[in-house]
Amino acid sequence: MKKTCKNSCDCRYENYPLADVAACNLVSLTLIAAGALVLARIGLEWTALYLVYCLALEARLMGGHCVNCYYYGKTCAFGRGKLSALLFKKGNAKFDAMRVTWIDVAPDFLVSLIPLAAGVFLLLKSFDWVLAGLLALIVVLSFAGNAFARGSIACNHCAQRELGCPAEKLFGKKSKKSGK
Repeated sequence: MKKTCKNSCDCRYENYPLADVAACNLVSLTLIAAGALVLARIGLEWTALYLVYCLALEARLMGGHCVNCYYYGKTCAFGRGKLSALLFKKGNAKFDAMRVTWIDVAPDFLVSLIPLAAGVFLLLKSFDWVLAGLLALIVVLSFAGNAFARGSIACNHCAQRELGCPAEKLFGKKSKKSGK
């Protein structure tokens, strides 16, 4: 793992440490597993559709974005750079010139919203503490878990972020009016 550091709190990873990759993926995989458990209460066909949907989102991400990222063929915070290199040819688009909108990321929010909606429906029919716990876990992972994985681990040490990242442009903290 090679890091390039400007100062002690501004380190960029050439390849992320495996512990960071595991932590980031633990958040995502636990969120998906909790969603699958909620949907399993409706039927296994719904669970299967949900899992296929999640896989399709990953394929879309790796085939459309990861192939143009700095971390293509390297270990990014989620391990997708190496996996993308195994599955897809390197892209030729400039990653920093790509534009991501809220409509582009809406399908990603459905990973949480689909099981939440189904779970609330089920809870209204018949309250269940296990189901309520799964829904609470989904909410916590969707907000605090993702904020930690992306904010403290992934984006905080990302070389692509410095080169230009479409997600950074969408989710970045800089205000267009204030320039901060």
